[in-house]
Amino acid sequence: MTDPAALLAPADGQPSVPLIPLTKAGLDGWLATQGERVRVAVTAQGFTAAPDSMAILPGDGVADWSVAVGVADGPLGPWALAAAAEKLPAGRYALAGDLGQAGLGWCLAQHKFTRYRKAEPKGARVLTTTSLAAIGSAVAEARATMLVRDLVDTPASDMGPADLAQAVIDTLKPLGADVQVTVGEALLERNFPAVHAVGRAAAQSPRLIEATWGDVAHPVLAIIGKGITFDSGGLNIKPGSGMALMKKDMGGAAHALALARLVIEANLRVRLHLIIPAAENAISGNALRPGDIIATRAGKTVEITNTDAEGRLVLCDAIALAAEKNPAMIVDFATLTGAARVALGPQLPALFANDDALASELHAAGAAAGDPVWRLPLWAPYHDMLKSSIADMVNSADGGFAGAITAALFLEKFVPAGVAWAHYDTFAWNNAARPGRPRGGEALGLRATWAVLRSRFGGQL
Repeated sequence: MTDPAALLAPADGQPSVPLIPLTKAGLDGWLATQGERVRVAVTAQGFTAAPDSMAILPGDGVADWSVAVGVADGPLGPWALAAAAEKLPAGRYALAGDLGQAGLGWCLAQHKFTRYRKAEPKGARVLTTTSLAAIGSAVAEARATMLVRDLVDTPASDMGPADLAQAVIDTLKPLGADVQVTVGEALLERNFPAVHAVGRAAAQSPRLIEATWGDVAHPVLAIIGKGITFDSGGLNIKPGSGMALMKKDMGGAAHALALARLVIEANLRVRLHLIIPAAENAISGNALRPGDIIATRAGKTVEITNTDAEGRLVLCDAIALAAEKNPAMIVDFATLTGAARVALGPQLPALFANDDALASELHAAGAAAGDPVWRLPLWAPYHDMLKSSIADMVNSADGGFAGAITAALFLEKFVPAGVAWAHYDTFAWNNAARPGRPRGGEALGLRATWAVLRSRFGGQL
């Protein structure tokens, strides 16, 4: 993992190439202050200051040069300088003006997933700035996003339930968190029957991963992440095309782990309770079957109408566990339904919440951070779609209507009354490359949630 702390630095007077952000509206006024050589260079390169474009500008000496970068109007957003960071040669660059949020994209544009293929060495592009406060925030959020990307990009052959548990241990134990992992048949002994039912058919045993940190006198913050390390669909098997990206079905767990690390590093005034149910949804002689009825930690019974609706099953045990600690807030992340992608596409995670104030905060924080989320309703009449004639509920409603909503309503049944709860149905993936955002694993909704937690529970970077 590229260390983003090495890519952003306070301005210190060392030789650096000036980097000049320009908007379309401001280009002509700026050109009027420049010499003929610069104006000719801008014209020759067809530079119009369109976002993500750049032009190399000559200076007075042979080795003197600078860079004009096209940006959108307003403060620099998180991706404003990402294209430049990808294209520029190695070296030091000095930003003219306020960094805004652009440090994030500057760092992420230089991060590559290199576990299985070495990247061609290009050298670091270091950006210096006078916006000192923005550096710490950008570095922390870049590290969190890099962690999500690397975990999601790792295939199931190297990211099974045991590997996911080890990732939690390696990430959080050095920060002082206590980590406990419940494995295999012990899940039944500790009353996590739904997690066990989903993962029992896999060669690698399912797990319930817990991490706790913080003062027990502080409010409990429960962060939950779906950790299905590969989803074949079970006996309701997916077609090959549907399995192609299923290594990313632990993307919710990656989000939860990254958010937990941010909470600890910032020393938020919370008692953190991280819960990751980890399992592979596989097929063997003892696989979960359509028509089976399973128990859950909360005591509710579930009729299995679709083994490919397994994420909500592992999450319901996790939510029930979280509820036992009387949390002030529960936040869960899950790559839960294709229906959310049909509704909102790959770039907008669906947000469900039982608390209007929390939902509004998350929506506003996402807009401000360039990490947008979109709220969908917990439409109560659709609870009828989850009724079973022989159990307390089914795990998947008949037909193709309101799939993301009914999945969220299923989870809501396990959330205690009066506890603020937010649920993200996220894609955790970039299906097409954009500046600073290569195709592959992605954090969606992470920074929006982090902004709200930081605002509500204090702490400092």
